[in-house]
Amino acid sequence: MINPQDRLLVISTSTIHGYSFLEYIKDEIKEFINSDEIIFVPYARPSGISYDEYTENVKEALNSVGISVKGLHTFENKKEAILNAKAIFIGGGNTFLLLKTLYELDLIEALRKAVHNGIPYIGTSAGSNLTGLTIGTTNDMPIVYPPSFDALKFLPFNINPHYLDPDPNSKHKGETRETRINEFHKFNDQVVVGLREGSWLRVENGVVELKGKLSARIFRKNEQPIEIESGFIAKEIYHI
Repeated sequence: MINPQDRLLVISTSTIHGYSFLEYIKDEIKEFINSDEIIFVPYARPSGISYDEYTENVKEALNSVGISVKGLHTFENKKEAILNAKAIFIGGGNTFLLLKTLYELDLIEALRKAVHNGIPYIGTSAGSNLTGLTIGTTNDMPIVYPPSFDALKFLPFNINPHYLDPDPNSKHKGETRETRINEFHKFNDQVVVGLREGSWLRVENGVVELKGKLSARIFRKNEQPIEIESGFIAKEIYHI
């Protein structure tokens, strides 16, 4: 079950075609957090950029909607910063690196406690992977080895951000995203939600709503995948 206190924006990607970084989603973020301040967690380091550079990108993107941004890495007492945050935003990049860093800094339980106390959580890409049961359905390379694949477990299923449908005109003969998820289900039981680009889940009061213009693909072990349309609302998406 989803904790009714948890408030989540589980966003597939920070950038979609034709828009600058966070441009398409920033108004939703502003309305969702109902605040003027976010603590940003930059540990996924996309393309290997520094924490300061990544945080500055988020500052510039959210400045136009009146949200100030502070990087978690700048706080001496990071647990205290998380527990006292107005909102928490964990950005995309490499999921393995992100989770490893959070474990090393002993921040997993602080994040769980903060969100269970009602602090809004926003995740994009790697940050969205963390909301599920494990990071076993990330698309990232395992460039480092976290002590566990267990994620924050806010949601009773896994996320596959950036979900891509097979291209019938492609000459690529390697594994499709669906093939890889089927491989995952040979060894794991949890439902996987494939979030296409520009899609996100909004979770409040124990209810999950799919938002954006596209449908999402739901994978259950030993069953044919199904599509749910934007606007779909469920209390128990894992029982579809």
